[in-house]
Amino acid sequence: VQFVESGGGLVQPGGSLTLSCAVSGALISKYGWAWYRQAPGKQREWVANIENDGTTLHHDSVKGRFGISRDIARNVVILQMNSLKSDDTGLYYCNSPLGWPLYPWGQGTQVTVSS
Repeated sequence: VQFVESGGGLVQPGGSLTLSCAVSGALISKYGWAWYRQAPGKQREWVANIENDGTTLHHDSVKGRFGISRDIARNVVILQMNSLKSDDTGLYYCNSPLGWPLYPWGQGTQVTVSS
């Protein structure tokens, strides 16, 4: 399984971005997926899950601001990010959900929230 993340960029606080993760080698409808992020100088952390039945779960720090979803036709996992804060700055990746074996990480997509 391989991942290609895209959609990051520089945005002002309060702004929005939509991240996409193109998954190859697996049908996203059959498995759960997750978004993770890594801030400069910090360990990678989990952000959100979407299960194979469509159930979603979000980290408390992004609840109400971020939304994970999927486009089954395009085999893409999506992260809609609203009301962005400087603490959301980091490199964003997708992979298996927490507790599941992880695949090799993609290159990630950089999100920078700054005025």
